[in-house]
Amino acid sequence: MIHESKSEKAGGGLPIGKVSEMTGLGVHALRFFEREGLLLRDIPRTSGGQRIYEQADVDWLVLCCRLRDSDMPIATLRRFAELVRSGPGNEPERLAMLQEHERSVRTKIAGLTASLDVIHGKVTVYEQHVRDGTAAGVWSPTPGQNPS
Repeated sequence: MIHESKSEKAGGGLPIGKVSEMTGLGVHALRFFEREGLLLRDIPRTSGGQRIYEQADVDWLVLCCRLRDSDMPIATLRRFAELVRSGPGNEPERLAMLQEHERSVRTKIAGLTASLDVIHGKVTVYEQHVRDGTAAGVWSPTPGQNPS
């Protein structure tokens, strides 16, 4: 069960620990995102200096995590954030960035799929050898033998 903090109940936003929990990012990573200009706004602070996030910040961070998990470079993510922060009028540039990243991810997926096909073929061969009791020497570097 997740308990709300006093500031959340009062509509005062989300503390960094809660945002860390919601996004899976550590507090150091959240501070890094802020330092690197990857957020869409300056995160306000309480009178005690604690960062206070809003749900929109969390939603943006979740997107950033997906883009980073799919290998979008920090510099590209920073440029994308700059474009979003600057407001309407640059949507074609944002779209082009996302399309390029999509192409890159699809290429990686195709490569991983080809690798998975090879690996699955090896799994199938080994499963058959193990079932048949012929697994000894399945992968032998001896010349003339068919590597499985």
